[in-house]
Amino acid sequence: MSTDSNHHAKPDKTKQSTAVRLIPFIVGCALFMQMLDSSVVAMALPMMADTFNTTAVRMNIAITAYLVAVAVFVPVCGWAADRFGAKKTFLLAIMLFCLSSLGCSMAPTLETFVLFRFIQGLAGAMMVPVGRIIMLKAVPREQLLKATAFLSVPALLGPMIGPPLGGFIVTFTSWHWIFLINIPMGMLGIFMVLKYIQEYKKENPPRLDWPGFILSGLAMASCVYGFESLAKNQGFINAYFLLAISFISGILYWFHAKRVANPIIDLSLLKIQSFAISIIAGNLCRFAVGSTPFLLALLLQIGFNYTPLSAGLITFAGALGALAMKFVAIPILKRFGFRSVLTVNAVITGLFIMACALFTLETPIWLITMTLLFGGFFRSLEFTSVNTLSFANIKPEKMSQASSFSATAQQVGISMGMGIATLSIDFSMRLNGSLTPSVQDIKSGFIVIGAASILSALWFYRLEKSAGAGMY
Repeated sequence: MSTDSNHHAKPDKTKQSTAVRLIPFIVGCALFMQMLDSSVVAMALPMMADTFNTTAVRMNIAITAYLVAVAVFVPVCGWAADRFGAKKTFLLAIMLFCLSSLGCSMAPTLETFVLFRFIQGLAGAMMVPVGRIIMLKAVPREQLLKATAFLSVPALLGPMIGPPLGGFIVTFTSWHWIFLINIPMGMLGIFMVLKYIQEYKKENPPRLDWPGFILSGLAMASCVYGFESLAKNQGFINAYFLLAISFISGILYWFHAKRVANPIIDLSLLKIQSFAISIIAGNLCRFAVGSTPFLLALLLQIGFNYTPLSAGLITFAGALGALAMKFVAIPILKRFGFRSVLTVNAVITGLFIMACALFTLETPIWLITMTLLFGGFFRSLEFTSVNTLSFANIKPEKMSQASSFSATAQQVGISMGMGIATLSIDFSMRLNGSLTPSVQDIKSGFIVIGAASILSALWFYRLEKSAGAGMY
């Protein structure tokens, strides 16, 4: 049972109402900061390599260190929120993210820089899932869809704004500003948390499941690093070895979780149909989160010879589509229900991703822009719906565990999407006998990722007709 640490003072109703409206904005800012940071760094790697007197390829460790830290520490966020309090953990995560960002900008050596990136990943792992726990506990059930619709926008905006913003920063300033821009956003977040968020903490939190933490951390780190190696073509033998370790660790964790009372990732949540389907089918849709901006960048820059800034401005249409969705998600779900929307929209989303494979040098820019605009709209509707459905039938005392589980699954889904897109391109290159990716090779990635989204409709159709009722 959650308790308010400020129970001795009766909360002001006006302040409480303001807090409910602002919490999705506060958590959304944290999510945007994390998603933007993870996508903007790639554009600055060559400039960073010059600073640290190394190669751009070796600088990839800056991205890998961050992703591995997120993967390892995401499962522990629910326990930390219950043990130390969700507000304290969220506040500490934002502060740590800001301090590590400052550390990255001032790092004198590559080793120090990588250490600060790892700490930044740890903070990012805690920041968003714990923020979501606060939102789930503070926002009334009937307003949860509206809050989730707001929260899904920064998740899509970050990867799309990141590349053009990164290109702009490294063109007109220095790479240090990529990290320094986090600090004012973080300071605003700290102020808002202190002013509007109350404490949520379990009365008798369980002990940390250390064996589960080690096994899940090994499984997650190996999985993310393995797919990251595939995505960057850093040796297939290495990647498959890492994925094998991930699979074995995952199986060992499965047996461990069945034997302990409070596992760090509660697999019993998969017995809840709406949660299980949102994890399995939702992840097939989430393949598109990281892979679509990546594939578009390849197609427009390598295939069509667009400048990074031009390509970034065109792909930004998808972010505008995501923003437009925020205003119509609730009416659409009210009219058709979660099952119908998720099933039909999964197919529409997949078709819009596949439509990118039809682009050629002769395709008018307005047609590319409109395709990406509508694609972003339907993709955002799918994520909003599935992220809300995840928690439709979760009991209040299980919200922390569900948020940890969901965040862990999302991290795997996004990493898998990048790896699968790259494997598709590589497979096409082998079939064609080419050493560098052609336009046709890149298009195969869109077809595979789009097919995964369409495939998810088979799971969504199995939902009960009343699934998610009462969430709007």
